[in-house]
Amino acid sequence: MDPELLAAAARVLDANRAAGRCIAVAESCTGGLVAAALTEIAGASDVFERGFVTYSNAAKQESLGVGEDIIATFGAVSIATAWAMAQGALGHSQADVAVAVTGIAGPGGGTAKKPVGTVVFARAERGANPGEMVADVKQFGDLGRSEIRRQAALVALELLMPEPVLP
Repeated sequence: MDPELLAAAARVLDANRAAGRCIAVAESCTGGLVAAALTEIAGASDVFERGFVTYSNAAKQESLGVGEDIIATFGAVSIATAWAMAQGALGHSQADVAVAVTGIAGPGGGTAKKPVGTVVFARAERGANPGEMVADVKQFGDLGRSEIRRQAALVALELLMPEPVLP
């Protein structure tokens, strides 16, 4: 696995272990890459509670409770959907913090408003005010499918840190 992803995953696990927190992820365009990086590290199970790979809109609705109206109104690649995914991951787990990622890895699927390389992230914490949304949109550009997914996974891992800093 990519050494940069592994190093980031190890930092996430160590920092959350020290903070006594469990984490969860809800992934779409990364297809489980974040969960794979976390579980590549021995002993991850004391911090990583679970991961959801919800690639289709139906999976986002069924597994995470994302409202059909949210996807219909804002699209699968939107802050509203990412936020609902992160909230759903918290609601369907015992995690203290969850990060969601949804985007367009390409090579097709992009539009003028949401080109290939558009990725949306959201972070939700148990007990936090749900009105205080932590979300961001990144435009990675058309770096190729694998690199967009890798860059998105790195950002998602950073968001799982107790004190996240968006790159």
